[in-house]
Amino acid sequence: MAANAIDQTRRMLSLVTYLRERPGAHVADVARAFGITEDELISDLDVLPMCGTSFRGGDLLDIDTDGERIWWHNADASGESTAEPLRLAADEATALLVAARAVATLPGLRESDRDALLRATAKLEAAAGEAAGASSRLSVTFEAEGGVFADVDRAISERRRLWLRYYSPARDELTERTVDPIRLFAVGHTYMEGWCHLSEARRTFRLDRVAEIRLLDERSEPPAIEPRDLSVGLVQPAAEDPEVVVEVGPAGRWVAEYYPHDSAEELSDGGLRITLRSPDPASLRRLALRLGRDGRIVSPEGLADSARQAAREALAGYGETA
Repeated sequence: MAANAIDQTRRMLSLVTYLRERPGAHVADVARAFGITEDELISDLDVLPMCGTSFRGGDLLDIDTDGERIWWHNADASGESTAEPLRLAADEATALLVAARAVATLPGLRESDRDALLRATAKLEAAAGEAAGASSRLSVTFEAEGGVFADVDRAISERRRLWLRYYSPARDELTERTVDPIRLFAVGHTYMEGWCHLSEARRTFRLDRVAEIRLLDERSEPPAIEPRDLSVGLVQPAAEDPEVVVEVGPAGRWVAEYYPHDSAEELSDGGLRITLRSPDPASLRRLALRLGRDGRIVSPEGLADSARQAAREALAGYGETA
């Protein structure tokens, strides 16, 4: 399993050598050799064809798969004997130097990685000549999420537990949690998957909702659980999750397209009666507020009551500001 983004990059670099030496390798064999799922391997293979010595035709890696075997059609083109010497244009050298200096300032970056990056940056500056001078006049500052990413990445690599203050939009509150991080991934936003000791269950945390983070000295020991298959979406309700029934009018039929559900029955007015499951039914109050007159929560009764109360409070708030 790919523990984090840095490990994924290292794995993809290793894939290049591995696949060059094994033309027609079987997907299952390669996934087993790298300790990842076949879906994760296919995801890597979708990225590799965008890599190469340049963006000219023939210089990118020509790798594809039929789902069972992997073929590299221009493996010789990337070999050491035929590859052209690397020549960076001034704008390429400037962009690379600015990015390298910015990454080197990330908090939580492993010192060995920081030292290696600084040595590589010094060599690049010497090779870039005048372009290095232009890059020194530019700087990049990462937003807070970059620091959170670095701390999570460090916690995963050092197998350390994390303490978080995390904003939950469903409850509109900050909660304090201790988490054993499992992996980082990106689906639109960047997320951490981990074992949450507050919930005593696997949870997914969006990094830009982490208000505060701290590495703990306690060892991280998440239970051995199968990595989620993210190809079917980030939200994946389980059979044991509580059942929620929502009725929507014609203008709310989009709910059935965006929310995984067990069933969607047609109603006489052109709407739908949708049965779905959620590990946190309270989070669906926001859906009820968004639907307004176009939908309502039917059950469970407690959730329906709380959704109506939230709507009344929202309307009262508008009245006070009118």
